[in-house]
Amino acid sequence: MLSSNGGVLALAEVEKRLGVAERLARCIDDPRCPDQIVHSLSDMIGFRMKMIAAGYEDGNDANRLRSDPIFKMAQDALPSGRDLASQSTMCRLENLPGVRNLVAMGRAAVDLYCTSFRQVPKRIVLDIDDTFDAVHGGQQLRLFNAHHDEYGFQPIVVFDGAGRFVGAVLRPAKRPSGIEVRAHLRHLVRAIRSNWPNTSILIRADSHYCGPQVIDWTWAGEIRTMRRRC
Repeated sequence: MLSSNGGVLALAEVEKRLGVAERLARCIDDPRCPDQIVHSLSDMIGFRMKMIAAGYEDGNDANRLRSDPIFKMAQDALPSGRDLASQSTMCRLENLPGVRNLVAMGRAAVDLYCTSFRQVPKRIVLDIDDTFDAVHGGQQLRLFNAHHDEYGFQPIVVFDGAGRFVGAVLRPAKRPSGIEVRAHLRHLVRAIRSNWPNTSILIRADSHYCGPQVIDWTWAGEIRTMRRRC
């Protein structure tokens, strides 16, 4: 009944205040029979997020952490109560969302970002770039990246000028094309505009992300772009 994951309780309070797991769960259609559900989608998403935040990125860790008293308390369960979701259940959860669900989850993340402001800002800066995430197994979408000399993913991430997370998309470990970057930015800007129709948006990126397709689209949509020196 001992645990070294005490910080998870603080994360749980933050998650409850923001309602992240519940927001994301509402974006997914649950095909299970309601009278046979043991772990709700929001409970499983909340457990998985806390695992990752605590440094347990591998879904296999759920088999050990599902009985951890701190993780149980973080999910509003008694330490002596029913165990949390297992690795196989987590695997089914991660393979459940389709493309429409994933788009909706990205939109929910943007809505969460917008609601974090006490008042609507007159202007925001969006920093967009990719980052390499090495993998150590046969995960889907993994690719070999010659620059990093490893297999991994290369997700696109967007933060605002103050460091707040805005959105991300998981993708193979190769540089995205201008068309892919433009499509991702279009989704983000539309979601932000639905919350803040009059806010001025400046997109800041390096020369790759400020390619012709992105520049032409931003000019047509009255969005400013600025190249960032690497």
